[in-house]
Amino acid sequence: MPEHRDSPYRFVQGLSRGLGLLQAINRTANGCATIAELSTATGLHRTTVRRLLETLQAEGYVRRSRSDDSYRLNQKVRQLSDGFTDDEWISELAAPVLGELLQQLVWPSDLCTIDGDTMLVRETTHRFSPLSFHRAMIRQRMPVLFTAAGRAYLAGCSEDERQQILALIAGGSGPQASFVRSQRPAIDAMLERVQRQGYASNDGEWTEQLKISALALPVRHQNTILASINVVFIRQAMSIPEAVERYLPAMRAAIDKIERQLANQPRLLHSWLASQTPDT
Repeated sequence: MPEHRDSPYRFVQGLSRGLGLLQAINRTANGCATIAELSTATGLHRTTVRRLLETLQAEGYVRRSRSDDSYRLNQKVRQLSDGFTDDEWISELAAPVLGELLQQLVWPSDLCTIDGDTMLVRETTHRFSPLSFHRAMIRQRMPVLFTAAGRAYLAGCSEDERQQILALIAGGSGPQASFVRSQRPAIDAMLERVQRQGYASNDGEWTEQLKISALALPVRHQNTILASINVVFIRQAMSIPEAVERYLPAMRAAIDKIERQLANQPRLLHSWLASQTPDT
């Protein structure tokens, strides 16, 4: 049980366990799990799992399949994020276009924004793609320098922002920080190549995802880079040049559509851009 010494209130174990079950279902490969599987994943007794699931089902957050007695998330979980308005353009404009892109390419895509020294996944089609290998990608963090999404953002942002991001990475720890401190010429050459060819890629450079390749492009509004969008695929399935030939035209068309819609509905960006402006 977590300790909260700075709070005078008792820890609510039942609530914590219920949230843990929602997270466990969200992490499953096919989006559903049996009571036995959830018991193993959470370390809770099966009777406890069943009781919590019955409560979550009564409240509308999960539903049970009558065919195999498994549980999956229900649409009501989406309401838990309805209070967030700073990414309105992502939910209203970008998400539907990502869905259209999935229909064309089948491989999953992520929309990522910069968040400190990492890329933060803000929208994804992993949970809908039959070729997805990681369903629970929302709010996941990825390195800037070792992913196509990060490279597309870094190559597309202003020089001032680029240097700020690199300085932030260099001041941290881990492989990214070491890479910045020791390989600046290689980083400059990589970013120049991305700018020259018009897209970013990675081909197993991220050590946590050695079997994965990706392509990515930036999303812009006027002179501001907002995000990057990738298409992710298994390295053994195809080479980067093959992926460029097959997928890049559809990716560019998708981003063009998002950018046109942003130009016509700039109100959707007002709160988001304000939230990205540093305090002075």
